[in-house]
Amino acid sequence: MHNFIKKLSLILLGVAAGVMISLNFSAVADKALKTELPPLPIEELRAFTQVFGRIKSDYVEPVDDKKLITEAINGMLVGLDPHSAYLDSEEYKELQIGTQGEFGGLGIQVTMEDGLVKVISPIEDTPAFRAGIKTGDLIIKLDDTAVKGMTLNEAIKRMRGKPDTSITLTIAREGENEPLVFTLVRAIIKIESVKAKLVEPGYGYLRVTQFQEHTGENLAQAIEKLFKESKIPMKGLVLDLRNDPGGLLNSAVAVSAAFLPTNALVVYTEGRTSDAKMRLMASPEYYLRGPGKDYLTGLPPAIKSVPMVTLVNGGSASASEIVAGALQDHKRSIVMGTQTFGKGSVQTILPLGNNTAIKLTTARYYTPNGQSIQAKGITPDIIDETDDASRQLRESDLSRHLRSNKVDEVMKIDADSQKANGSEDKPKDKKSTTKKRTTPLEFGSSDDLLLTRAIQHLKDGETKRKSTKTAKKSS
Repeated sequence: MHNFIKKLSLILLGVAAGVMISLNFSAVADKALKTELPPLPIEELRAFTQVFGRIKSDYVEPVDDKKLITEAINGMLVGLDPHSAYLDSEEYKELQIGTQGEFGGLGIQVTMEDGLVKVISPIEDTPAFRAGIKTGDLIIKLDDTAVKGMTLNEAIKRMRGKPDTSITLTIAREGENEPLVFTLVRAIIKIESVKAKLVEPGYGYLRVTQFQEHTGENLAQAIEKLFKESKIPMKGLVLDLRNDPGGLLNSAVAVSAAFLPTNALVVYTEGRTSDAKMRLMASPEYYLRGPGKDYLTGLPPAIKSVPMVTLVNGGSASASEIVAGALQDHKRSIVMGTQTFGKGSVQTILPLGNNTAIKLTTARYYTPNGQSIQAKGITPDIIDETDDASRQLRESDLSRHLRSNKVDEVMKIDADSQKANGSEDKPKDKKSTTKKRTTPLEFGSSDDLLLTRAIQHLKDGETKRKSTKTAKKSS
C-alpha cells in the first residue's frame, strides 16, 4: 500500500509540475503576468495523494479513478464561488443548447446555497413560472430524494428530463410554516427572448427575458415593428429587464448599442490576465458573431433619443445589469424598480477535451462610470417596490460570493440615490403592500403596476417638455 501511494504521489506531482510548466510558458507568451508563479504546494499535493490512496484502498466500495478525479476537479471549482463549475460532456452540450434558446426541463435559474438548491428566477412561460415557483424558494426534495448532499449539477440533471414527464418539488419558502409541494410536468423550454407591444399610440414596450444568440437581431426587428405600428411619432419606450437572469455578453452589448451612440462604452472588465481586461463598445465588432450584416443598421433614428425607462428587480442579473448600468451611466434611460441581483463577474468557458469544460470566473464587470456590479447590483434612479413585496435573493446572499474589490461598494446601497427618491428610512405602509398572488405577475399585462407607473413617468416628462417649449415661445 505504501509503495502504491508513493508511486501515485510521484505521478500526480509530475502531472502538477507539467501543468505549472505549461502555465509558465503561457505567462511568458502573454507577458501580462510579470510575476513568477508561486512554488508547488508539495505538502498539500502529498496530502491529496494520501487521501486518494486511502479512498482507493479503504472505502467501503470500489471507486472508479475517473470518478475520484472528476469529483476532485469539481470540488476545486465549487469551492471558489457560486458560478465556477466543472462541466461534463452532457452539461457542456446543454450549456451550448441553452444559449440558443431551447432545452428540456422546468424553466428555473438556480444556484446552490447551504447544500440546498435556491431559485434565482423562474423563466417566463415555463412550467415552473406557471406553477408559481418564486425567486428565493429553497428546493429541499426532488420527488422522494432529499437535495442535501447533491451537487448543483446532479440536482439540475434530476430536474431535467423527457418532455411530458412529471417531477415533484418540495419547497421551503420564507413566510410559510410548512413546506410547499409542487408537481410540475417537464416541457421543451423555448424561450422567446424579446417581446414587444404598443401599450398605446406613441408608447412602446420591449421586454428581454434572456440574452441569447439572436437577441440583438430579435430586438432590432421588434423596434422596427413598434415604430411602424405607432401612428404617431414615438414619445416613450419601456425596456423591461425584470427577472432576466442574463446570458451572452455580446447580446447585452447589442441591446445597449441599439439605444446608445456609436462607440459609446458599454462595459469593461478587469481580471488577472490580459484576455480578462476588455473594453466593449457600442460597435458591430463587439456584438456581431462572425461576419454578417449589422442588424442595428437602419433602425429609426429616434431610437437613440426617444425618452426611456428601464425596469429592473432583484431577478435582473448579469447581462441585464450590464445593459441597465450602461443606459443609466450614459443618462440614456431612467432606471426604475428595485436593486438588481449583483452578478458582476465574468465566467469563461474553457474546453478541456473529451467534450468537457470548466466554467471559471475570470474577471469583474464595471459600468462605464467605473461602478462594480459584483455583489452590489444596479441602484435604480427611481426605487419602486411595487412588484417586490418580499426581499428577493441576491448575489450577496450566496455563500462564497465574489466580493467587489471596492470595499465601500460591497454591501452599501447608494444612500444618496435613495435619499433623492425619498426612500431612505421610510417605513413601509402596510396598507399599500401588494397582496399575495396566487398566480405569478405577467410582466407587460394590464395588472403590471410598475409598467403603468413607467408609462406615466414618460407622459409626465412629455408634459413637462411641452410646457418648457411653450414658456420659451411666450418669452
